[in-house]
Amino acid sequence: MKIAILGGGNMGMTYAKAFVSRKIVSKEELLIIEKHDEKREQLKLEGVASLSADIDDSIKNYDILIVAVKPQDFRVLSEKLKSYLLESQMILSIMAGIQIAQIQQLLEHKNVVRAMPNTPAQLGFGVTAFTVAKDATFENISIVDMLLETTGKAIFMKDETMLDAVTALSGSGPAYFYYIVQNMIEAGKQMGMDENIAAMLVKETMMGAFQILNHSKLSIDELIAMVASKGGTTEAALNTFKQREVGNHIIEALKNAEKRAKELSGGA
Repeated sequence: MKIAILGGGNMGMTYAKAFVSRKIVSKEELLIIEKHDEKREQLKLEGVASLSADIDDSIKNYDILIVAVKPQDFRVLSEKLKSYLLESQMILSIMAGIQIAQIQQLLEHKNVVRAMPNTPAQLGFGVTAFTVAKDATFENISIVDMLLETTGKAIFMKDETMLDAVTALSGSGPAYFYYIVQNMIEAGKQMGMDENIAAMLVKETMMGAFQILNHSKLSIDELIAMVASKGGTTEAALNTFKQREVGNHIIEALKNAEKRAKELSGGA
């Protein structure tokens, strides 16, 4: 199997490094196409793959083409790429907002898979949902699952429309987490704490809480109750969240993210 990655940005490089380290492909079997000279020079120092500045006839030598460019750059790229595509090649898109049907139309190519990763994939803790074109084979699904699990967990979804919800929930999710952490640290500062100490306390607390959440058989309500004794400090904070309807605002925010994802999916 030989893989070409179109776009040498963060996610393109994440997959390149993961494929090589997991021995999915060798460096010689992996190509990264990056049009920007400065970025390509940086990639050369990484020494992970062969490099090219543009799409040409050599793209026919690769079995899987991963499209990791910005969605707004895809239309121009597709004009050149479709001239070289072979029917047997698989297109794996990790672009947000561009539907399989749009990719098929622009590339005049049927064998398309669409995935939505998130940034923790850079450390091997990502979660990526993916969906496939209607006539995709079980072999296609298995190969994509294997590739995506090099960076964390992969979840196959039959309904492509659910990828908009995935984008809102896990694709954008790390930013929500950082936002909460940022404000907890700010609260520590306002209570007179040194920022570095507040940051350490919040980050270690988040890490520990996640481990309990991930390993416990208790429900989230039960886990909250374990911390929140009646009339105590935790209850005081939780009551404020409830009075200000923080939970409803979080749900509304994620629904707005999904709405935006749907808007972006409306056209390539």
